[in-house]
Amino acid sequence: MPVKNQAPKESAVKHYENISYETLAASWLLNDGWEVYQPLIDHGMKTDLLIADGQQHYRIQIKTLEANDENALVENKWGDVNIDFVIYFSKKGNWGYITKPFKQRTKPLKSKGHIRFHQDPQPFARAFAQI
Repeated sequence: MPVKNQAPKESAVKHYENISYETLAASWLLNDGWEVYQPLIDHGMKTDLLIADGQQHYRIQIKTLEANDENALVENKWGDVNIDFVIYFSKKGNWGYITKPFKQRTKPLKSKGHIRFHQDPQPFARAFAQI
């Protein structure tokens, strides 16, 4: 059995954890029939995933939440960059939200138009189809 001989640095662990949610969303979108592309670098463009249906392309930003409280305020971390969707994953709960980007600095996670999903492929696909 393989053995880890060196523990990663804390900053690396945080980065790996965030990437794992991007990969999870990518796999669920692929399973739902979307073409999924991951930029090599996402600095500046705020695009974690690019998806396509054969004709249209959509830019997605993935965010994680440390809270288990769905009444949390979420921040606009993309500024004025033109993205199409934001997907929030709770790290402490088994839920998330899909929303269109907003211009305000902060907004309640449970705002009108934000679609809740259970962290599982089928509920995620149903929620994504509603947005």
